[in-house]
Order: sequence, then C-alpha cells, then structure tokens
Amino acid sequence: MGNRAGSQDLIDLGNRIRDRRHEIRLSQENVAEMAGISANTVSRIEGGQSAMSIEIFIKMVQILGVDANELLGDNALVTGEDGQCQEMFCRIRHLRRSEQTVVLQTVEALVDGLRQCR
Repeated sequence: MGNRAGSQDLIDLGNRIRDRRHEIRLSQENVAEMAGISANTVSRIEGGQSAMSIEIFIKMVQILGVDANELLGDNALVTGEDGQCQEMFCRIRHLRRSEQTVVLQTVEALVDGLRQCR
C-alpha cells in the first residue's frame, strides 16, 4: 500500500480499526504509543487517508486483539462458533497475566467436567 490513499477499502479498514479501538476503550494516543507511530498517523489510518505497512498492520491486530481477517472485513472465517471462540480468546488476551491464568484454569476445569459427564 502507498503512503496516501483514499480508496473505500482503506476507509472501511480505518472504520473497523476505530470501532474496535473504541470497543476496547483505547485512545489514539494509546494505540500510537503501543504501535510505535504518532497519534496523527493513527488518525490518518482511521480516516482512510493513509495506508500502513504490513508491520504496523500486524501491530494493530495485536493491539486491538482481533483476527486480521476481521479487520480486513473478511468475517467469513470468524463467524459462528469459531468466531465466538476467537472473540473470547481476544478478550482473554487483554486481561492481566494473573487474570488469564484464572480464566484458563476455570475453562480447563469446565471442559474436564463436561468430558466426565459423557
């Protein structure tokens, strides 16, 4: 992707990034700091006014805790039960390490209990 662009695809991508950022309550400044770019660059990406490198896209995926296909608008791969699992995984990834441990131990216990009921 070039540095400046105005295509509908970039606008749609920017909207999905902005929507997800709002969902997880991060400011543009937070995202910029985590991605190693300026807040102005985040603003231009979200506005569809600027493309980003693959490196920055990967950082955005990690920061926003989403599947790359979801950001790209290809929800066919993240729908149904698999999509629910991926969404839950993303939510867990944004917890503190100690909280992740509690959630994972709880899920393991539930899965083990369900297997014993069969």
